[in-house]
Amino acid sequence: MWSECSQALLAKIIGELCFEQRLVPEPGYVLRFSDSVYRFSASRTAFDGWVVEPGSVFRAASGILGDDVEEPCDDVQQFVVDACRHMGIDGQTTAGWLSEITSTLAADVAMASTAISVAELTSLSHIELDGHLTGHPWLVANKGRVGFSASDVSRYAPESRTPIRLSWLAAHRGLAEFRGTSSSSEQSVVSEELDEATRHRFTETLREAGRDPAAYVWLPVHPWQLDHVVRTLWAPQLASFGLVELGSSPDRYLPTQSVRTMSNVDRPSAAQVKLPLRILNTAVYRGIPPHCSLSAPVVTQWMQGLWSNDKLLTEWGTGLLGEYASVTVRHPHLSRAGDVPYQWLETLGCIWREPLAPHIGPGNTAWSLAAVLHTDPSGAPLVGEFIRLSGLSTSEWLAALLRVLLRPLLHVLYTYGITVNPHGENVTIVCSDGVPVRAVIHDLVDDVNVSVERIPERGLEPDSHDRVLPRKHWNVLRQYLVDALLVGVFRPLELLTGQANFWGMVRGEIEAYRKRHPHLAARMDAGTLLGPTFTRFPLNGYRLTLGYRDLAQRPPIPSAGEVPNPMHTAPAVAPLDGW
Repeated sequence: MWSECSQALLAKIIGELCFEQRLVPEPGYVLRFSDSVYRFSASRTAFDGWVVEPGSVFRAASGILGDDVEEPCDDVQQFVVDACRHMGIDGQTTAGWLSEITSTLAADVAMASTAISVAELTSLSHIELDGHLTGHPWLVANKGRVGFSASDVSRYAPESRTPIRLSWLAAHRGLAEFRGTSSSSEQSVVSEELDEATRHRFTETLREAGRDPAAYVWLPVHPWQLDHVVRTLWAPQLASFGLVELGSSPDRYLPTQSVRTMSNVDRPSAAQVKLPLRILNTAVYRGIPPHCSLSAPVVTQWMQGLWSNDKLLTEWGTGLLGEYASVTVRHPHLSRAGDVPYQWLETLGCIWREPLAPHIGPGNTAWSLAAVLHTDPSGAPLVGEFIRLSGLSTSEWLAALLRVLLRPLLHVLYTYGITVNPHGENVTIVCSDGVPVRAVIHDLVDDVNVSVERIPERGLEPDSHDRVLPRKHWNVLRQYLVDALLVGVFRPLELLTGQANFWGMVRGEIEAYRKRHPHLAARMDAGTLLGPTFTRFPLNGYRLTLGYRDLAQRPPIPSAGEVPNPMHTAPAVAPLDGW
């Protein structure tokens, strides 16, 4: 099992570093380093990508007599060190990256040992399915989780599939602030989250401590965060009753692929809860910035207003999971200390997100968009099973997916100058009899961006005083669709489905939208998805360039050249519904 997983991860590392042009193979798929040579088999993909065949990697190193001895290679750690030396990566960054990749490999092995067939996966609920998905398709260290121990991973990682109960804190109103949409009060949120007996128990805990319950805001906290951060960093506030531990709530939760967002297992119709974790995973620490928790409800209310008044989004049934309530707790001293590393300012707070269940409907199924990229131990793709169950041809099923997914994203981008970040964790697909019928978008406040250009249809943004919605030019706004969806999801999806005219189908949707909305031509030209190239943003190279030093702000990913656009030359295929 270890060897097979090592071969697969090694192939992915080589392929993605070549895609990002951190490594440039010689003809014949050869990587020549100072004291070693790697040879492999590969095929090329859209966007100038690479797919390296697992098990095809050979390594040759100079022997004591000067001769090169070539041997099969599945040693991920050895390759990481060889490649980092070749790329000029410093020792500290090499060690940190090797650790993250090794943690990812260990998690891959654990998942492989309990993996089930795609036929079995289709019977799982969307909450259960998340624990079987293998992580970000582009980032090679997608389960690095720096800060988690091995036992933490076995208890709190999605692939552990182990329900946990959340701990609760009472935070004095001098420290904490509750915010909600106009329909969400502090009392209503607590009543929805906690049954009467639990509310009574928590209230008595405060009274027994000699505290006035009305002087406190209640919020859930992840058990790991409570033990590793709250009881240490926040120990003075616990000692002075600025914070009071209330105990655990009875409902059980499972983590989504993002690790920090929790879904209620016992009551699927209850809210999802996003909780900060001071672990480094997939590029950044997984805390909750105070400006995000403070602004989540107002951004949600604004977005839902646009959504509900838009005839096309209503007609398509495109859902939006609002982040309707939050609690923000700023550290009383670090928040005033200047350029503190950002992860220390994001340690306590929560965001409640609307549940997915009301968007699914009776008899329907749902799955995270990431599910279309999953393969089982036999190599069978889950998307193939989805297609088989639908009774549609591959092209018909993909056309349905593009209709419910790409169409509303194009509409929101070009009509309102708004983009979300539609990667596999941020979108859920709802199916009826296996056929995609609607998309549901979530993770708003972290990932919503708006155009610099003022858009009349958008109206006034809700942050004219304190900016929380980043302003971007059209060519940058469209990049969220490019990286998160086109490169991150559609690039591997094309290979899994084997659809020869896939990029023509994608182009057909874009051209059909433009034909129906000629008044948006200037915006679609400014943020075109059909030009010859896109900017290359190296997600893996970002960590290799940045290293592991602490920073006061989450840094942007630097660009690195361009990638060819497969839609630029693909003949357009008109949508099957004649739209």
